[in-house]
Amino acid sequence: MFKPVWIAAAAIALLAASAIVLPMPGQRVAAQSAGMFVNAVDLDIVPAEREKYLAAITENGAAAAREPGCRRFDILNLASDPNHFFLYEVYDSEAAFKAHRETEHFKKYMATTGKMVAKRDARPMSVIAANAK
Repeated sequence: MFKPVWIAAAAIALLAASAIVLPMPGQRVAAQSAGMFVNAVDLDIVPAEREKYLAAITENGAAAAREPGCRRFDILNLASDPNHFFLYEVYDSEAAFKAHRETEHFKKYMATTGKMVAKRDARPMSVIAANAK
């Protein structure tokens, strides 16, 4: 008679322990995203410079994605405006982002594209939750 009670008590104890040790799926995402830094940049490019700009940002983005601390560097083009780009950069921390800005490939990108950019709007952001597959 005591054996079924003991087994049930042990099962409840294991379940409670796993709930404490193992986070819920949403909690895991939030824990991994804590401290991440995003640089979101809207750019309007001088139309005559579009192809040169695209080559320069593609080179810079590929190099940035190989840096330690850079999780992604996406280059997006607005469907309704071929001269409007959006950069979505995700770094482990603001320090990793600042380190990116000190790299030779970033300095080359800035020197090459300075006169190609008609308008630049950068917005630093912190990640609240990263929901991805």
